[in-house]
Amino acid sequence: MSSFLSRRRVLAGGAGAALGMSALGVAGTPAAAAPSLRSPREETRTLDELYRAALADGGRLVIYAGGDTSTQQDATKAAFRKRFPGIDLTLVVDYSKYHDVRVDNQFATGTLVPDVVQLQTLQDFTRWKEQGRLLPYKPAGFSKVHDGFKDPQGAWVAIAAIAFSFLYDVAAVGADAPKSPLELIDPKWKGKIASSYPNDDDAALYLYTLYAQRYGWEWVAALAGQDVRFARGSNSPGDAVYGGQRAIGIATAGTLVSTSPAKWVVPDGHPFMAWGQRAAILKQAKNPTAAKLYLNWQLSKAQQQASFNGWSVRTDITLPAGLKPIWEYPNANIDGFPRFMADRAAVERWKQTFALYFGEVKGDPSPGWLGLHPGA
Repeated sequence: MSSFLSRRRVLAGGAGAALGMSALGVAGTPAAAAPSLRSPREETRTLDELYRAALADGGRLVIYAGGDTSTQQDATKAAFRKRFPGIDLTLVVDYSKYHDVRVDNQFATGTLVPDVVQLQTLQDFTRWKEQGRLLPYKPAGFSKVHDGFKDPQGAWVAIAAIAFSFLYDVAAVGADAPKSPLELIDPKWKGKIASSYPNDDDAALYLYTLYAQRYGWEWVAALAGQDVRFARGSNSPGDAVYGGQRAIGIATAGTLVSTSPAKWVVPDGHPFMAWGQRAAILKQAKNPTAAKLYLNWQLSKAQQQASFNGWSVRTDITLPAGLKPIWEYPNANIDGFPRFMADRAAVERWKQTFALYFGEVKGDPSPGWLGLHPGA
């Protein structure tokens, strides 16, 4: 495998266009002025006090959440509604790359729908902050959030730590279980692997980029010969494994807390990737108090302790046995992902290169086609 040690802007004319888009917003509409942000104080009201204030303000809340299926946030909706039954919550799940341009178009047309955005497209929060689109706010517990997972002025804060790697069906692979991504090109796994498209989802793209940088293009070419079943949605590899359709799934979320019936793998000395899913209140939000309630609830110790993968964005949460804070895994590349997302020309180049190896993305988006104003 020592030969697998090779390394790797399109849109050359896009830099100027991108600058124009940043200055003018979308479709030539002037972006909101970007005042110097004052750093607000951390919230001191309790959840119950915020709940009463949100009810007094109308009791409605609309959230655009990045995700892969329409039901992916059902547990979040159920928990929030149980805790705050008087709030009329609408939570719309779609790919982050559609939600962000949807919000931009709503800015441009004066038809903004969501109060809160929580997305994987980390670069958008930097851009929206610069455009003055975000409401500076620090929920209770903000000071306990890992420094890399929050904006110093409170323009945005991460509410969940998510990680992508590969997983396998313990019974299906037996004693030959792959110990690292490098082993996935073994011919014995041909026809037994599922993956989300790296040229469709930017987190999957970053993971594949890390693999290519570490193992070389020879590895990528060998994987392309493994008859991998690619599908849209980062949920699809796990669904294929848990459904017994494939033995191995690549580029999907998981947890180290459970190892049965599938094991999600974070091998020492080999790359995986993680990030903080950012959330922000839009400055033009119709329901800012309910939005503040939501962020405070998401960052509360109870919610952070109940995360699906055991990880928290807070530094004061006791993690399940065997887990370290996600930022203590040097191979998680948590600082690399925001930098990667910010360089959109490089992202496009990686996407199109992987398309040469694995083919163009096929199929409808897994959350469905939601149009311009879902949740209105």
